[in-house]
Amino acid sequence: MEKVLSTTGKQQFNAQKVVVVGGGVIGIATAHYLIQKGFEVTVIEQKSVGSGSSFGNCGYICPSHMLPLAEPGMVKKGLVSLFNSQAPFKIKPQFRMALYRWLFQFAKRCNHNDMMEGGRHLKAILDDSRQEYESLLSNGSFEAQWKKSGLCYVMQSEGGLKTFASFSQLLSEHFNTKAQYIPGDDLPAFDPALKSGLAGGFHFQNDASLSPHELVHNWSKNLIESGLNVIENCRLTQVNKAGNRINSILTSQGEMVADYFVFATGAWSSHLASTLGCHIPVEPCKGFSVTVDRPEVCPQVPMLFTEHGVGVTPFDKTLRLGSMIEFSGFDSRIPKPRIDQLFNSASPYLRSNLSRKHEQAWCGWRPMTWDSLPIIGYVPGMKNSLLATGHNMLGMTLAPATGKMVASLVAGESTDIDSSPYSAGRF
Repeated sequence: MEKVLSTTGKQQFNAQKVVVVGGGVIGIATAHYLIQKGFEVTVIEQKSVGSGSSFGNCGYICPSHMLPLAEPGMVKKGLVSLFNSQAPFKIKPQFRMALYRWLFQFAKRCNHNDMMEGGRHLKAILDDSRQEYESLLSNGSFEAQWKKSGLCYVMQSEGGLKTFASFSQLLSEHFNTKAQYIPGDDLPAFDPALKSGLAGGFHFQNDASLSPHELVHNWSKNLIESGLNVIENCRLTQVNKAGNRINSILTSQGEMVADYFVFATGAWSSHLASTLGCHIPVEPCKGFSVTVDRPEVCPQVPMLFTEHGVGVTPFDKTLRLGSMIEFSGFDSRIPKPRIDQLFNSASPYLRSNLSRKHEQAWCGWRPMTWDSLPIIGYVPGMKNSLLATGHNMLGMTLAPATGKMVASLVAGESTDIDSSPYSAGRF
């Protein structure tokens, strides 16, 4: 930032301008930390702020999710899904070579060593983000239904319990992430919404949850009061470069000039690869959710029913079922069988029959990288443009740490954790 002298003779700084492209939780978090460092920030969003993947997800803030999706056995699951319409992890055949190149790189990393290395890098940024959420939301500066009740993984069968016990032991021994084991007979006492006869569960007490829509809406509203400029229904159409810098961008609402540009464009980021002159291997992965009225006996804590691939989050007035991993491009259809599957998957676990009278079905696209790590940092070869994308299924969890890292990089400061594992240059 350029130093100037005030009328009092003291040094001050002229605020540099930053344009953040993308108004999801990553873009809003980035704006927050940039404003904290004195930058003048504009966020542009092609639709409305928080209307994409930040809207209808399960709202988990889950440092327990440090192991990458690319783990041993995932290739087999993907192949089996070709013949199972109800597979929670599904790959739909498509005529897109980019998908098959991505899957090839993903398959190469489905081994124990790569999984453990990826887990170490994810743990660092997950733990940092969890700390940031504590600071952001525990002081009551804005409302987001922030609940520190943990996340409970519940298993129906003894086989599923045994498999998850091995996973929990690995997290404990190698990542110092411990869970409380809950025997099946104790689950109804732990949460009265659970049926009796289940095999058991593991409660990760450091996890938390929030309402994703409320978070982004109230956070952005809070920032606007602090000087953030938000332009909705504003679509990026062109990037104007000169050498190793971006001079301006053209949008559906005119040209925008800034000192720095941050692209927090989620699942659409790969569309910018040729424009920015770098490889951005982000593949859209469709997830589903359905929100219903709160049942009479409602879960008290968020839960994951791992054997059926479905998550459950209680909010103040509603209950949300969500999950599934479907590589189907930007297919925006919400097939009724997929929503039925969410209800059918939750039924073996929950005591209450869920009313579908006011159900709200939703789908969104997660920005997946083949190594499960986000892409955070400068565009290779560029001096004033950065990427903040590729957060896979952890965008809501990783938003604060991402925003803080981007702001430090723009300000020329050292980052709290090593940023190199998340660099776009790794591709």
